[in-house]
Amino acid sequence: MTIANVQIEVNHEEIRNYINEKLDETMRQTLFTWDINEMTKRTCMSKTFLEQEFLHDPRMKLLERRKEKGKRLWFYEPSLKVMQEIMDEW
Repeated sequence: MTIANVQIEVNHEEIRNYINEKLDETMRQTLFTWDINEMTKRTCMSKTFLEQEFLHDPRMKLLERRKEKGKRLWFYEPSLKVMQEIMDEW
């Protein structure tokens, strides 16, 4: 005897977008700065591409923080906005 037959349809794209939004929100709350290695991971772009297309841009140069011959760092939020601006210009 079957009591109930339940079917659930799942929109995978909508779930993926929701998860990505939550991840972005969490990252924004936790990331203060990032380096080129973190940029490479988060943007799925190579170091060479980031250097050529983003990091040589004067707007990104203004955000770069570095001690003499030290590791280069960028504040996460402002640099992300500049990267979006650069991409919008393509």
